Amino acid sequence: MRATPGGPFDFDAPVPPEILANLRARYHLDDPLWRQYVDYLWGIMRGDFGPSFKYRDFTVTTLIAQGFPVSLINGLCAMILAVLIGVPAGIAAALAQNTRRDYLVSAAAMTGIVIPNFVMGQVLILIFGVWLKDSIFHLPAGGWNDGALPNRILPVFCLALPYIAYLVRITRASMIEALRANYVRTARAKGLPFRLVVLHHALKTALMPVVTFLGPATAFLLTGSMVVETIFQIPGIGRYFVQGALNRDYTLVMGVTILSAALVIAMNLLVDMVYSLLDPKVRYEH
Repeated sequence: MRATPGGPFDFDAPVPPEILANLRARYHLDDPLWRQYVDYLWGIMRGDFGPSFKYRDFTVTTLIAQGFPVSLINGLCAMILAVLIGVPAGIAAALAQNTRRDYLVSAAAMTGIVIPNFVMGQVLILIFGVWLKDSIFHLPAGGWNDGALPNRILPVFCLALPYIAYLVRITRASMIEALRANYVRTARAKGLPFRLVVLHHALKTALMPVVTFLGPATAFLLTGSMVVETIFQIPGIGRYFVQGALNRDYTLVMGVTILSAALVIAMNLLVDMVYSLLDPKVRYEH
């Protein structure tokens, strides 16, 4: 962050050098960089992420506490939607491999992957916020309105769409591989109904790559999508991250980054624990 051009106190209008010097002294930016780094680490150990340079009356901890619940709810809703749509669609495509259904599902998944969030967000706003503004399908094009349901629908769907696409492709590939396994062939040769073979034998193995993907993906969704929250003007920590980067708000950007890293580590640990439930060969010693 300190290597980026500019600084947190670059104003449009000229500011007297004395005021800039006082501001830098107030936030200890005139200290040597190593001293600032050591002081920042000591603050993190005490749970203090420091003051925000742009939101003058707020600390970074306060801003994260305000924005994280918003990003958390949207992220959980998006991930639940992605799992409910992506996993069944991937299974359906795998069970009908090389058929019209498989081709349609795979094409839809590829489309969801290649279209970036900032494009899909604008398309959703154009359709539901402008073209359908006089119909019952009209949805707010932005804003939060204290978390009202209509304001959540478009950003949640925009967040979920790429993860739906990834889950479809991952589930399809892993299910096809699981159905070709020897133990699945043995179960079918013994006369078990195909539905039971899929649900009780192939599905657990097929879900292993899905769970691996869901760990870090959930962490990224819980910390908010920077692009989506900026497009839809949602006061989550993703939007705070973007504003902090633009304003050179060092402490705010670092606080959100550390939170994201901690969530990724926690979710990966949770994934390792879930492995033991899906694969009986995996056991953890106490």
